[in-house]
Amino acid sequence: MTRPCIILAPHWRGMAELFSDADMTRLHAMSDVVWGQDAQIPADIFDAALPRADILVATTPNVTSATLAAAPRLRTVIEVSGAFPDSIDYAACAARGVEVLSCAPGFRQAVAEMGLGMALTGARGLLVEHERFRDGAEHWLEDHADTDFTLFGADVGFVGFGQIARELTRLLSPFSPVIRAYDPWLPDHMATEHGVTLTSLQTVMSASRCVFVTASPTTENLHLLDAAAFAQMPRHALLVLLSRAHLVDFDALRDAVLRGHIRAAIDVFPTEPVPADDPIRRAPGAILSPHRAAAVKDGRQLIGQMVVDDIAALLTGSSARRLAVADPVRIAALAGASDATEVAAMSQSRKPG
Repeated sequence: MTRPCIILAPHWRGMAELFSDADMTRLHAMSDVVWGQDAQIPADIFDAALPRADILVATTPNVTSATLAAAPRLRTVIEVSGAFPDSIDYAACAARGVEVLSCAPGFRQAVAEMGLGMALTGARGLLVEHERFRDGAEHWLEDHADTDFTLFGADVGFVGFGQIARELTRLLSPFSPVIRAYDPWLPDHMATEHGVTLTSLQTVMSASRCVFVTASPTTENLHLLDAAAFAQMPRHALLVLLSRAHLVDFDALRDAVLRGHIRAAIDVFPTEPVPADDPIRRAPGAILSPHRAAAVKDGRQLIGQMVVDDIAALLTGSSARRLAVADPVRIAALAGASDATEVAAMSQSRKPG
């Protein structure tokens, strides 16, 4: 019996970045792996493997009608950069019955963990007092009545309720917060399943002490959060920006923070690196992270685990998927999302059970 063939070409990501030794052992046990090295796959090796390839795993797979014609056995394409790229002809894949999967859900643990850390830091004034300690001006045994708050029972809002938001909700559960979410893509039953109230953007902004921005960028939500949205937030409320700066009018956010109306914990910026003269660098109400929410040792190996789990499911005929499954209609609404964004919020994700 012919063993399945997998072209494993995840460069620029490293093999150990994505796969634990155990998952690589599993992958080799179930298939013939072509390439699987920390370098770009040579074109001649790729072209020679295509006719017998069942699965293609790549950071930004280039899959056109010509690619499909050269790969008659191809069943699944898996991207491991973090978004559904525009290098794939989704309509052609759908017509041929080729499934396209995104690794975006694999970022959820690391990014959610960072989001919780940023929220706790802002809620409890840790960074403020840390800096005051350096100047010998710390406030012993004093609370910051205007700015500090506890997450226990807090009003928490989400703009976008995809994989990262759901993982954050799980991490927040010991605090028993009241969670509201704005997400026009989210089915009601999914919100109910996670104990979240779906509501308007205005209600999320005005009723929340802490708002997490975890939505995917789309053609419709550029600068969704503008000056009017920030003005709706309670004074000294905390905005945690985790997905993409695309969602935020950054000039308006900066102004709201510099005026002291709100505070912000920010991991993603419209220009990276942030210019040296950007006033946000010195804003006392800002907690800044250089786009490293997913940057932690072994933090991306969940991606590899999901990839191998889904390949195993595919080869046994199961429809269960841990990765995000491309929906061509929704893909058309994406606005060039990349990195650790919540692309999975705009896809169909099927999980065992």
